[in-house]
Amino acid sequence: MKKNLENRRSFLAKTALSAVGMVAGLPVVFGRNLPENISPIGFLKDEEVLPGKHPDLTILNNRPWNVETPAHLLNDDVTPADKFFIRNNGIPPATTDVNSWTLEISGESVKQVKSFTIKELKSKFKTHSYNLTLECGGNGRAGFYPSASGNQWTEGAVACSKWTGVRLKDILQDVGINADAVYIGYYGKDTHLSGDADKVVISRGVPISKALEDETLIAWAMNDEDIPAMNGHPLRLVIGGWPASVSGKWLSKIVVRNIVHDGSKMEGDSYRVPKNPVQPGEKVPLEDFKIIESMPVKSLITYPKTGAILSMDKKLNINGQAWAGDLEVSGMQISIDFGATWQACELRKPVNRLAWQHWSTEVQFPQSGYYEIWAKATDSEGKSQPMVIPGWNPKGYLNNSCHRIAVKVG
Repeated sequence: MKKNLENRRSFLAKTALSAVGMVAGLPVVFGRNLPENISPIGFLKDEEVLPGKHPDLTILNNRPWNVETPAHLLNDDVTPADKFFIRNNGIPPATTDVNSWTLEISGESVKQVKSFTIKELKSKFKTHSYNLTLECGGNGRAGFYPSASGNQWTEGAVACSKWTGVRLKDILQDVGINADAVYIGYYGKDTHLSGDADKVVISRGVPISKALEDETLIAWAMNDEDIPAMNGHPLRLVIGGWPASVSGKWLSKIVVRNIVHDGSKMEGDSYRVPKNPVQPGEKVPLEDFKIIESMPVKSLITYPKTGAILSMDKKLNINGQAWAGDLEVSGMQISIDFGATWQACELRKPVNRLAWQHWSTEVQFPQSGYYEIWAKATDSEGKSQPMVIPGWNPKGYLNNSCHRIAVKVG
């Protein structure tokens, strides 16, 4: 599939940029400057480019692939594979032979280095399944002003699917870890955009306490099927509630460290926010950043779709999803009067820890006209979503402001 994908992209690029190049009947102005192996974004809605993914997903970037899911497609309790967002940092491996794939466990703080095939993982350890919420740390980045660098995610870089695999803590118990273990880090088999096989694309991790939670999995299945190629097949780390960047794809190695892991994208301002509030646009010294851990409370309106036109004589059913990092969502409200008043919603309990929670309610609009529906979740520690964009930060992380949709009534 990977080879077909690359061939398709190459064909599109060569076809489009021959002579002046055309997209939707228009010339590709400055097409001669387009970097090699990057197709004009106008072609990227072709279903053949992202096989197995819903055609209405929004492509933000194709080198690397970064693709988000419109909110109205996230109404399922368990996110289907075709609606699961893509957040890649490098180029996925060209081949993924399940039979020869191995996972190495090593590092300064393991008692013995071991390698396991996927078959050995399945036979040696008990299999577990959990619904786990994964959200990109930069989800909502497009809302920040001044704008922050990076892919301009709106609200769709989040999903909650069923993951099946073995608990990382069971593997670490098997190899043995020393008392000085403080962190784990991962390595995958994706390739750096430069093509340099020795350059690590991304190698992030979590404190040992998070690694040893029951829900931290080494997974080979999503929704009882193989993990999609773009989402980490055949093996990935899945750590719910924290930035999805700690859930390494195409997993080949876990290291147990006696220091905070210092792999690629653990340094500088990557996946870090200022320790204290800063003025928007302010330059922040690197020593004043802290690593993002548990994600903040957040919610989405997944029905109706923004822009809906409604009859005046009917109540509107509204529903969505809510989640709160390591915590549980304790309350859910919506407003139709720009936050002047709030209406409580029915909120389901999570099916397991770190799964999102479905919510629903009904609204009767008082008169015809334009309305906005705002959604606000509150976590089990009493923290609620802000109605405005929260504290600005240079990389645009952790925007958990209220999701809003527009409807016309009458």
